[in-house]
Amino acid sequence: MAPWITQITVMLLSVFAGSSQGKKDKVIYCSACKAIVDELNYSISQVDPKKTINVGSFRINPDGTVKDKKVPLARSETHLSELLDGVCDSMSDYALHVDPDTQEKKYLRFAPRSGGTTEGFPDFKNFQFDGPEASNALKFACESIVEELEDDIISLFSQNTEDVHKELCNRVSDYCKGTSHINEEL
Repeated sequence: MAPWITQITVMLLSVFAGSSQGKKDKVIYCSACKAIVDELNYSISQVDPKKTINVGSFRINPDGTVKDKKVPLARSETHLSELLDGVCDSMSDYALHVDPDTQEKKYLRFAPRSGGTTEGFPDFKNFQFDGPEASNALKFACESIVEELEDDIISLFSQNTEDVHKELCNRVSDYCKGTSHINEEL
């Protein structure tokens, strides 16, 4: 085969391969987005509200003073970054839930948190436990969202934004836009 034919073939394949982006599963990505918000809200609520952290410059001003300020630890950028590092590890506590009335599918937390009660949890018979592949897909979606939206997530949580689910999952990322469970919390 002539070398120019091979080059054209490789070029065409790379153009088509680069333009064919995998479609993101709306159920998985919307559920992962909501799970991130839910897990971060829970982790923030577990921090003592009296704990603070010094932020700002630690430079000494000409008059000998240091300009810094204290902010609550729970919503500091440092703490939120640490929480984001491990938030996707809890995706194994989620499984696909099928609403018996509407047949709507979404991933919900099935495992109670340590020291928590099972009160308010959906019935186990409506969950589909598809093995580790399902939780791996949710964890991958979670990691993708965190990587893509880390700055937005930290910004929304540090500002204590109202309706973070709606803001992050609908307005910032569009993962839940057009789904029927827009305002529901996990």
